Amino acid sequence: MFLKDKVAVVTGGARGIGRATAIKLSELGAKIIVNYANSSNAADDVVSVIKENGGEAAAFKADVSNMSEVKDMMKFTVGNFGHIDILVNNAGITKDALILRMSAEDWDRVIDTNLKGAFNCIKEASRYMIKNRYGKIVSMSSVIGVVGNTGQANYSASKAGIIGLTKSAAKEFASRGINVNAVAPGFIDTEMTRVLKEEVKSEMLKTIPLRRLGTPEDVSNVIAFLVSPYSDYITGQVIHIDGGMVM
Repeated sequence: MFLKDKVAVVTGGARGIGRATAIKLSELGAKIIVNYANSSNAADDVVSVIKENGGEAAAFKADVSNMSEVKDMMKFTVGNFGHIDILVNNAGITKDALILRMSAEDWDRVIDTNLKGAFNCIKEASRYMIKNRYGKIVSMSSVIGVVGNTGQANYSASKAGIIGLTKSAAKEFASRGINVNAVAPGFIDTEMTRVLKEEVKSEMLKTIPLRRLGTPEDVSNVIAFLVSPYSDYITGQVIHIDGGMVM
């Protein structure tokens, strides 16, 4: 249990990759704050699973694009568990449309949640990490942030922005004992991909050398490594978890 006594905030922790990550880090000994925006029942379920397995966790509702709510979440974390050691920026949304049809509101909402939300959480969590001269931050980018995708200009821009944010934060915080990295998942078997038609999935698989969709656990395992002592000499990196889709 190499994360024993560590405290982790996992944004968007109620479903998909966030859920898998919260449970994985708990299994490794961390105390977990499961952040959610709307899925209170799902967040409570994650907390229940963690507690049933002997771990410690609490759910906290906060819109990560709202700095005031992020501040309250970090204060709640420290108030309940004493400190913040790990931040996983997983909260994210999509509002897909071609550029000519994309509304300014849908552009802003995706950028605010996916990119500004990560900035807000890094800014506030790092204040506590700096005091302890220790921290591990992992943010969720995407292969779409590297190669782009038709109909996802806002999502692609937000995930590309995560890469720049990660590299800049890594340079700023390195001297304070804080490692900052990102992961870039490919096509992962979550609620978003399960609604795709079979022919779409079939074409998708042709672009993946390993010939399968990733699982949330494929991603959470890499995140667990990046927040562990085994990654102490890794910072400013973007790890692709895509079955070889982008090389």
